[in-house]
Amino acid sequence: MASGKVTLNCARIVEPDLAVIDQLARIQLEARRRGCMVCLEDARSDLLDLICFAGLEGALCVEVQRQPEQREQPGGVEEESELDDPPVL
Repeated sequence: MASGKVTLNCARIVEPDLAVIDQLARIQLEARRRGCMVCLEDARSDLLDLICFAGLEGALCVEVQRQPEQREQPGGVEEESELDDPPVL
């Protein structure tokens, strides 16, 4: 039984859908049956988001790096601006 790592370049996957996710999962399953691991390379954020949405980030060995959300300061003012003129009735 072979053991190793197979790198799959995903740069050409520009419009991922669930069919793409299905194929990636099947490739990973077959690789595991043969004692290998598939690593995704150059995967775009929309592909990673779809993998995460499908709940397959663990099965596809993907770690999605997300930017932390910016939180508002409690009771603070975000920006200052002048009010528009009220409409004429």
